[in-house]
Amino acid sequence: MSVLIDTPIWSLALRRKSVQLNGVERGLVDEWKALIRNGNARLAGIVRQEVLSGIKGSRDFEKVREHLAAFEDLECGAPDHERAASFFNSCRSKGVTPTSFDMLICSLATRHRLDILTADADFRRYAEIIPIALHRVSGA
Repeated sequence: MSVLIDTPIWSLALRRKSVQLNGVERGLVDEWKALIRNGNARLAGIVRQEVLSGIKGSRDFEKVREHLAAFEDLECGAPDHERAASFFNSCRSKGVTPTSFDMLICSLATRHRLDILTADADFRRYAEIIPIALHRVSGA
């Protein structure tokens, strides 16, 4: 099954040194690697933007950009943004204030029938309110 990989996972894998990762983070990066090896990793354009944002040096930016270039962005259009707004409103009505980026990721995952691999605990709260599925790390 294909999985939409969220920003924190790409950042752990592409922007941090493996010696800086704790055990949980290493497990997430190992899962990311396995999904890529199996051809099951998917990327959203908004995630590409988030991963590339804030990289200080142009050399580091180009290195990460080149890694991401191997992945096509999921198709995204007006219905995805409308669903994201609806998801946002549903979460807000339950006392959870999400980010617009997160809701677009959830919308894309829903439309493309993808689980989401993330290290962002907010997604567990979203999953209690909106119809998203979170990918479980193998062996976890």
